[in-house]
Amino acid sequence: MPSESLVCSTLIELADNLLDDFDAVDLLTLLATRCVDLLDVSTAGVMLVAPEGDLRCVASSSETMRTMELFELQTSEGPCLDSFRLNERIVAETPENLKLRWPLFGSRAVDAGYKSAYAFAMRLRDQHIGSLNIFRSEDGSMSSEDLIAAQAFADMASISILHQRVTFESRLLNHQLTTALTSRAILEQAKGVLVGRRGLKIEDAFTWMRHEARNNNVKLAVIAREIVDGNLK
Repeated sequence: MPSESLVCSTLIELADNLLDDFDAVDLLTLLATRCVDLLDVSTAGVMLVAPEGDLRCVASSSETMRTMELFELQTSEGPCLDSFRLNERIVAETPENLKLRWPLFGSRAVDAGYKSAYAFAMRLRDQHIGSLNIFRSEDGSMSSEDLIAAQAFADMASISILHQRVTFESRLLNHQLTTALTSRAILEQAKGVLVGRRGLKIEDAFTWMRHEARNNNVKLAVIAREIVDGNLK
């Protein structure tokens, strides 16, 4: 059972990843490692959902764990997959339970020396991003304190990842808006240049630029920039 100070220290470490230099692999490797360091478990790993909707192995505390998680994906059975599909904690506390619940995966896990397995949903409200997988070389139940700590670690990691996604999406949106505004300003400037240079009306200047863009298969903003820079007269 981890002390409260160690649990708090780990949560602070996970929260520190809310900074700009965030790296998801580093964060989730820390999550897996701290589970092994502080809880009564043998190994841990994390799977995250990919943009395509399927789970991918992202971090593990050992190469054996990575192999087991890859086998989960290969056979489409195991605690991590069930936790993600059902969005709940998955528990298998004996070798018999492992084999009964997941015939292929369970047999491989027992052969590898594991006697119990747990998976914790990584989610924040209605957003479910993956699962934390934990294996133990002992059978029987994890303590209630360890269960709470493992879910807390998974939740904090989820918050960090989702926060970063929101930040990135916000920055991307701001970049897109800034680019759009800049392009519009250049477009207006180019129309003015054409009015002065070619004696066109404003409406005709825009039509001329659009025609050039289509004929050259480039964006309208590219044509406007060429006009403003004097490369297209």
